[in-house]
Amino acid sequence: MKKILAALSVLLVMLCMMTGCAAQVAENTVHCADDLVGKRIGVQIGTTGMTFAEDIDDAIVDKYNKGADAVQALKQGKVDAVLIDAAPAEYFVEKNPDLMALPDPFIVEEYAVAIKKGNDQLTEQINAALAELKGNGTLDQIQSNWIGDEYGQHPYVSPEGVQYDGKLVMATNAEFPPYELKESSDITGFDVDMMRAVCDILGKELVIDDMAFDSIITAVTSGKADVGVAGMTVTEDRLKNVNFSESYTTAKQVIIVRKGGAYSESFAERFTSTFLDKERWLYLAEGLGNTLLITALALVIGVVLGFVIAIIRSTNQRTHRFKVLNFFCRIYLTVIRGTPMVVQLLIIYFVIFGSVNINKILVAVIAFGLNSAAYVAEIVRSGIMSVDNGQFEAGASLGFGYAQTMVSIILPQALRNILPALGNEAIVLLKETSVSGYIAINDLTKGGDTIRSQTYEAFLPLIAVALIYLLMVVGLSALVNRLERRLSNDKRK
Repeated sequence: MKKILAALSVLLVMLCMMTGCAAQVAENTVHCADDLVGKRIGVQIGTTGMTFAEDIDDAIVDKYNKGADAVQALKQGKVDAVLIDAAPAEYFVEKNPDLMALPDPFIVEEYAVAIKKGNDQLTEQINAALAELKGNGTLDQIQSNWIGDEYGQHPYVSPEGVQYDGKLVMATNAEFPPYELKESSDITGFDVDMMRAVCDILGKELVIDDMAFDSIITAVTSGKADVGVAGMTVTEDRLKNVNFSESYTTAKQVIIVRKGGAYSESFAERFTSTFLDKERWLYLAEGLGNTLLITALALVIGVVLGFVIAIIRSTNQRTHRFKVLNFFCRIYLTVIRGTPMVVQLLIIYFVIFGSVNINKILVAVIAFGLNSAAYVAEIVRSGIMSVDNGQFEAGASLGFGYAQTMVSIILPQALRNILPALGNEAIVLLKETSVSGYIAINDLTKGGDTIRSQTYEAFLPLIAVALIYLLMVVGLSALVNRLERRLSNDKRK
């Protein structure tokens, strides 16, 4: 353990030293929209910026889950330009002195609220509320509070005496400032205040569900959310899946490029701004708690269900009993082991529980538990089959039935053989939970992503997340090794 900790310390020191090493970044070659021809363009996946970029002749389009990731790629010279909405571009440029937005807009567009097809009543209600907000100047006040020279001077406050009858769930992507962003643990921004004002008129309590941008329309169509609001432009492709309200603001796409010149911070300044400012380390702490909770509960499901499946399959293999159950177990194992974990998670959340209001943590526990059970089942089955057939005969000579022999004689021996493999499966499960963010769970990885989206610092949050996972895996491995040694000692006795 001391050697491991020493190695981790050396690794951390080396990584800290690396943060001070400046890399050569290519000069800017994009000065207008015409220069985008043949260039590598960074975009946020699912946005109209991606659609426009794909229409540029000979351009290579790199699609990122977040606009902040595209901006980070631009800073590092991985892309030549980023195509994104003007307001977020202004926010990104303000936080990154080495970038600038070209003055001429790439294209002008309108933002609207996405609503499930067939829900005409809600569409009419939102349109009426937007018309009222435009008429009394509230919408202009909200916009000026978030965009322009009067930033922060006109915060929206709900009228006194508003009575709420029910809730309205808004799906959004809180990584698109100033329309949606996280401040401490709250999600705020222009779109949030606008929808809060709409809900005050409708008499509904606004509930915000933060998720990946390309999952928002899916959440609306599946009924997970009532509306989708995330700086969303009306397009023909989107209209095939959802309806849209009247436009609530006009926006434009702009091009962000590198400005040139050197800009650097010391490691201490970067560490402070990344983790200590606004107590951003709390995102990692909250995410770590959710990661451990999901892993522990999913492991319980995986082990229990895996043992049951293994016993059914090994019994069929030895005695040819449970043919029907074995058939279904084989189908289950084939499907689970033959499809990616993230796809299973999305299917369970958006399809199987599509119309059910269920806690996302519970969905993750079920998804990861079912996935783990398939691998645990094969590990346990191999352990059972590795026990000599004579052990069953010995059990029979003692008057044990098949079930009693399995529980009292076979499984204890099999457990010794498979313990390292089970420990490895627990480690794999712990790391696989890093995809929980796909259904808007604030796990450890999502916590690091949130910090990156606020600070535009990629290195420190990613290294912090990696080190936390590494320490957990080292601890879990040590625990499994200690248990394995203890079982080996018991065996020798």
